[in-house]
Amino acid sequence: MGGPFWPIELRDATAGVVLRPLRRSDESEWREVRRFNRDWLRPWDATLPIPGQVTPNFRAMVRMYDKQAKRAQSVPFAIEVDGRFRGQLTVSGITWGSILSGQIGYWVDSRVAGRGITPLAVAMATDHCLFALGLHRIEINIRPENTASLRVVEKLGFRDEGLRRNYMHIDGQWSDHRTFALTVEDIPHGILSAYRHSRGEGPGSRSL
Repeated sequence: MGGPFWPIELRDATAGVVLRPLRRSDESEWREVRRFNRDWLRPWDATLPIPGQVTPNFRAMVRMYDKQAKRAQSVPFAIEVDGRFRGQLTVSGITWGSILSGQIGYWVDSRVAGRGITPLAVAMATDHCLFALGLHRIEINIRPENTASLRVVEKLGFRDEGLRRNYMHIDGQWSDHRTFALTVEDIPHGILSAYRHSRGEGPGSRSL
């Protein structure tokens, strides 16, 4: 593992995007954003398949994420846009040793959708994991029906590695997912700079 693991903040000054730890003080904004986007997010939200399982409340979720991050098991970011909470991006399932891999999952407020926030956040997190933390591979699993997320991985050049049948419990049922991935060898100079170049932009991100 290279560099400081947690806590960490990643900033893109040009777009006003910050990836930072989720905080207890985010609860009010988090609840408002989730409430506003309830129907928009429902088709893509992971659910618990075992009857009687309960999703942790907000404060328990923050504690859980913080524990996992301090154990180097995940990198759980809040997505902040222009100073306001607008979603989450989590690098989960981090495996060290001979695999050096993690999976990115994310959701964003529909009020900032279409502005390039999600691909930018994914690019920032991917570069951090591959070049600062020393992971070798990042993958993203997406429902075939989720056209918005499919556009994200297409913009960033993630490789389509095929379909996983009944891969994850989503919106109350087991759902197929397509797996997309990148390794360090695919992007030796980083994905963020390539993405910004494709949009005709210059460099503008840094970590603190």
